[in-house]
Amino acid sequence: MIRLAIDCADKAVSCAVARDGVIVGHSFLQTGQTHSQTLMPQIEAAMEQAGITAADVDEFAVSCGPGSFTGLRIGIAAVKGLSFVGDKPCRAVSTLHAIAASCREHSGTVCAVMDARCSQVYNALFCCQDGRLRRLCDDRALMIDELGDELAALDEPILLVGPGARLCYEQLSGRIGNLGVADVPTPDAACVAAVADEYGAVSAASLMPAYLRLPQAERELKAKQNNSNGGNKI
Repeated sequence: MIRLAIDCADKAVSCAVARDGVIVGHSFLQTGQTHSQTLMPQIEAAMEQAGITAADVDEFAVSCGPGSFTGLRIGIAAVKGLSFVGDKPCRAVSTLHAIAASCREHSGTVCAVMDARCSQVYNALFCCQDGRLRRLCDDRALMIDELGDELAALDEPILLVGPGARLCYEQLSGRIGNLGVADVPTPDAACVAAVADEYGAVSAASLMPAYLRLPQAERELKAKQNNSNGGNKI
């Protein structure tokens, strides 16, 4: 079985081809260019490395969020377009789960974090034992201080991983002694491919991003509407 996985959830763009669970093609790029410019060349590079064409792919997997609103839309749109041809199944993978999967050698709690701005992070906690991950909570958006209170109550090694790991370590390490940080700065499609079996197959039409909170434009519009409604009150 050949799976093509894509990740555009953060600053990098990556694509991986897995044949029966083994990565046989992989492309990763972080240049500062927009994902719409770099994604298709990355897909082509990974498929060329694996010696396949799009027609050979049995199913697709994509990081569906949380993450960059624009990046998620670009990645999902690409998978929709590719999978519509031949009506191939898709798997929508949590970005945080894929990030945590890069640290399966850790023993204890893996804390996957992405910077959500405004002193917030996107986060999920996983128990890691013998190379296996067990989810401890749903993906969520919360304040860094709230996350710190939760981690301080854990009596085991905690490994921060992901684009928000350094930020959290700098703010929380002073009051959490069992806190470490992994050198995994961004998600990778190879990890999306690795955990995709844990997500049910869906049609391309069913693929949707999981933002966890409204995009900034919608938040600003909602705030203006609330302010306007409040100003009209007597």
